[in-house]
Amino acid sequence: MSEQRPVPACQTTDACDLNKNKVPLARIAKRDTIPVVTAWLIRAAGLLLALLTGSLLITALGHNPIAVYSDMINSAFGSRIGFNETVRIAVPLLGSSLAVGMAFKMRFWNIGAEGQILVGAIAATYFALFQYETLPRPVLLIAMGIAAAIAGGLWGLIPAFFRAKWGTNETLFTLMLNYVAFGILLYVQAGPWRRSGSDFPIIAMFDASARLPRVLGIHIGWILVLIVTVLVYLYMEHSKQGYQLSVVGESENTARYAGMNVSRIIMRTMVISGAIAGFVGFLQVSGANNTLNETTAGGVGFTAITVAWLSQLNPLIMILVASFIAVLERGSIRIQTTFGIPATIATVLIGMILFFMLACEFFINYRLVFRGKGAQS
Repeated sequence: MSEQRPVPACQTTDACDLNKNKVPLARIAKRDTIPVVTAWLIRAAGLLLALLTGSLLITALGHNPIAVYSDMINSAFGSRIGFNETVRIAVPLLGSSLAVGMAFKMRFWNIGAEGQILVGAIAATYFALFQYETLPRPVLLIAMGIAAAIAGGLWGLIPAFFRAKWGTNETLFTLMLNYVAFGILLYVQAGPWRRSGSDFPIIAMFDASARLPRVLGIHIGWILVLIVTVLVYLYMEHSKQGYQLSVVGESENTARYAGMNVSRIIMRTMVISGAIAGFVGFLQVSGANNTLNETTAGGVGFTAITVAWLSQLNPLIMILVASFIAVLERGSIRIQTTFGIPATIATVLIGMILFFMLACEFFINYRLVFRGKGAQS
């Protein structure tokens, strides 16, 4: 019986070179685990690179980077007014991040927090404009908050229902609903809710009874959103419903095999997500702006996506990330007046910092493997 010899992978040098060329020079591989210290070192390096890159931009504009960065930090913490303004920016950002983070945990890409905020704000505004004379202040504020949450929840239910029943693309669906909500706002602002006697399409300022009380110089919304943060954390990490949400996010087929009603979980989660965003709309119109206008949402629904991802969908970490971005936004406003830096450049500076921070999360979760070496970045 003849001895069986292994067949070589390639018979000629040209064939071996051809096979080698089919292997990519570098590929992305998911990391299994990474030490906590290493992860934080990567984040620190990313922040340092962001600041250095921003310094080049600031230097090119003819300013001292250290002076600009110092002024940004001082504007956020150097005075009581500045600190209050920073908190005011952080409140809707944190609330919106909680809303989208819950949906993202389920792998439901809710890009519609902006619209959910607006419909919540519209619902709250109805009570503020037409019920302030008939309801006592505590009852009025509670009614405004509940109405906002219900409106936001129903707005979030719409794409969830279509996704659960017919598998529609929730990214496009929720994005388009933002424009519908904004159109409704413009209609009521220029039509039935327009301030009497005004030459411009604006809504009247709320009566004092429809405004949130202040605690330590800031509207009480900062306390309410912290309470919501704790509740969302407990819901997502320590409840049966939160566990079901995570299972659906990992694999819908696994969830179905385990006997879970995936459609119900999707719709339930999006109702809660939309309700949180709608409640943020209430905080904006009753606490921050005291009226309804085009800037009520102010883009926080989109910025919240960045906060949620940087926080790894952890509600408690969202407090820190939302505060960090609030400091950047507050600082960008300050340097426009102090150093004459254009608003567009200030926005670019913030974008650069956030880009590097997001890149950190990539290198924490993935590594680059090079051909024939198995090396990692």
